[in-house]
Amino acid sequence: MAGGLLAGGLAVLAGCAPNPATGKQDFTLFMSPGEESRIGAEQHTQIVRQYGGVYADPEIGGYVAEIGGRLAANSERPDIRFTFTVLDSPVVNAFALPGGYVYVTRGLVALANSEAELAGVIGHEIGHVVARHSAQRYSQAVAAQLGATILGAAIGNSAVNQLFETGASLYLLSFSRDQEFEADQLGIRYLTRAGYEPAAEAQFLQSLIYEKELDEKINSANGRQPRAEFLQTHPNTPDRVQAAIQAVGGAPRGLPTLRDEFLKRVDGMIYGDSPAHGFVRGQRFVHPELRFAFEVPQGFRLANFPTRVAARGPQESLIIFDDAGPKTHPDIRTYLTSIWAANLSLEGVERIDINGLRAVTGRTRVNTQKGEMDLRLVAIQFGPNKIYRLRYLSPPALTARLASDFQRSTYSFRGLSPAEAQGFRPYRLRVHTVQSSDTIDGLAARLPYADFKIDRFRALNGMGPTDRLAVGGQVKVVVE
Repeated sequence: MAGGLLAGGLAVLAGCAPNPATGKQDFTLFMSPGEESRIGAEQHTQIVRQYGGVYADPEIGGYVAEIGGRLAANSERPDIRFTFTVLDSPVVNAFALPGGYVYVTRGLVALANSEAELAGVIGHEIGHVVARHSAQRYSQAVAAQLGATILGAAIGNSAVNQLFETGASLYLLSFSRDQEFEADQLGIRYLTRAGYEPAAEAQFLQSLIYEKELDEKINSANGRQPRAEFLQTHPNTPDRVQAAIQAVGGAPRGLPTLRDEFLKRVDGMIYGDSPAHGFVRGQRFVHPELRFAFEVPQGFRLANFPTRVAARGPQESLIIFDDAGPKTHPDIRTYLTSIWAANLSLEGVERIDINGLRAVTGRTRVNTQKGEMDLRLVAIQFGPNKIYRLRYLSPPALTARLASDFQRSTYSFRGLSPAEAQGFRPYRLRVHTVQSSDTIDGLAARLPYADFKIDRFRALNGMGPTDRLAVGGQVKVVVE
């Protein structure tokens, strides 16, 4: 009986449709082109929110849309209404949703070194859309789950009788290696048709490798996991791009990369954290738009994440800052004891004044994956409907030594006046023309970072360990 039900179900799933880009019979039974457009539109707002919003620079946004439109017009599906969005995130990433929603982050734009390199990334994502890879993956997942459901009904197993649930995360999962290679080939096809040098795609992937190596160094020093998102979801290599070029019959050489045009466009764009999300300056975190700042002790390394700020210190000690969200309480003490720490037994709960702001603090000991830790909570009333929170975690043997440092950190929190907030500016990219007296060491020394200056400069400019400066050429630097 189970075999008969499965056979009948799989017969229904046999429908396929030819793809004009690949020439293959694609299994997309469970997602029509209309459904792709609907899903993309539904998930677009969620993706924009997840990545910090749209980068508020109409020139950069328009530039990316212009490149994307040129590539899309050279695809097999110029009828798709593509939407190209630059996300306000320093993380290097690019991806596409069904229905023609293509995204590149501000960090990825900054890492590119020519228009052709940026076009290579966008063309690759257009390839995923035109090849309907998301529709294929979704249909295969539903088919597999449907088969399990039919089998579950036959054998009475409720555990396999749960249908597949979808969301934006499904469409952002890694594609298969075959799908990635297919997107490589399509992207190269569109690059060439639009008049770009196709080898630029391999050059950008090499820059990504340099960026990944830098990311690993920085995060290892900070005790964090690397966040090279693009290479995690796009396991491309320069060699594989070259193989894709050969697979499409080779490509003409000598086409333009439009490096000068690209550098002119990105000169002055925000680099790293933006004022909309706050930024790290040494031991200080500053949020000019929300108008507050605080400091962490020496020996702690600050990191800015989408929903929190964290600082890791000696022996797994940790400082975490975030906000309480919209569900606050008019009395700050009640919020701490009955809402935030409702499941904890706090000791030493007391009201305090932090630079004119009402606050309350308490302490307890908790079990963590790292063992027992002392935890101090601080809730700060910042306006009538906003509560900010600080958590201080330390191993018991270190708590006494860190107590005064944590106290200074707590009382460093303060609001900023409009004039003060305007005095804090984000880092920006600037284009520098190389002079005969310039050296990599000298240019790197000017970067506003405390560590890995040479590695940062080389990764930013797509330069390997043996690459040298060319007098009269242009390079990107970062300035305050």
